[in-house]
Amino acid sequence: MVLARHKWDPSHPRNAVDLAWCVIKDVEVIELNKRASGQAFEVILKPPSFDGVPELNATMPQRRELSMEEIQKKLEAAEERRKCQEAELLKHLAEKREHERDVIQKALEENNNFIKNAKEKLEQKMEANKENREALLVAMLERLQEKSHSLFLSL
Repeated sequence: MVLARHKWDPSHPRNAVDLAWCVIKDVEVIELNKRASGQAFEVILKPPSFDGVPELNATMPQRRELSMEEIQKKLEAAEERRKCQEAELLKHLAEKREHERDVIQKALEENNNFIKNAKEKLEQKMEANKENREALLVAMLERLQEKSHSLFLSL
């Protein structure tokens, strides 16, 4: 969405500032000469007057002095909050440590299972190789016996 840019026009009613519509007691606005680039104003702030202004202390509640018992209660409450926060932190750290232990235990179990499975597969392959070698040797012996028997008969 592209918005059209409009050139600032101080004579446009939308851009004109009408100072007659409001009454400002502590501010005096003087319109300076109009320029091609826009309007200029001088704003003069009058010093604050305290006539008719309610006293600040009357609206604000008076701060009362705390007794030693109240101070002690507040200190005890703060200590209790600190202990609760510390207990929560320790509980959180204990849970985190327990989770770490669980993760390590699971990793060790998986590693042990992998080692066990690898050993079983290796033993199976070794057994199969042993059986194949024995079968090969038996076959070679049978052929050798057949050849020796055929040689013996031919003599």
